[in-house]
Amino acid sequence: MNEPSGKEYLEVVDEDNQVIEIATRQEIHEKGLRHRAVHIFIFNTKGDLYLQKRSPQKDQYPDHWDTSAAGHTDPGESPMDAAQRELMEELGLEVRLTEVLQYPACLETGWEFVTLFVSRTDDPINLNLEEATIGEYFTPNQLTQLMADPLQKVAPGFRLLYALFQSK
Repeated sequence: MNEPSGKEYLEVVDEDNQVIEIATRQEIHEKGLRHRAVHIFIFNTKGDLYLQKRSPQKDQYPDHWDTSAAGHTDPGESPMDAAQRELMEELGLEVRLTEVLQYPACLETGWEFVTLFVSRTDDPINLNLEEATIGEYFTPNQLTQLMADPLQKVAPGFRLLYALFQSK
């Protein structure tokens, strides 16, 4: 929920993922309050996973490799609606999504209760360059190398979600 002031308002939730108040995105991130988000993994038909490198202007994990698309769930918005909105905003994609897991808020997720969605498509991606600097597909071997390389910045939330996804 964006206001004319430019502030983004989100739902703050308790440890049971129940809404307790509305606060600004900035306040939520500064205070480490629990809130909701969605992440999307986009695979091509060869099985490669698309990742984006976050913009250097991001307040959290700038210049880090991260999930194909992600974002906060607006007040009253379903995770599926949020995922479809974020996918269109960040990658210009409109595809069928499948929910694969939910994960509770923790330090690695930035205190976000995360719902992870997956899709497989070869549709062209139109990366939003306000959100990310580059995006590319990674083979499973390239992903393993990326995660093992200490010189590569990889968002901790992506590391966690990818490990959980692989273990399913």
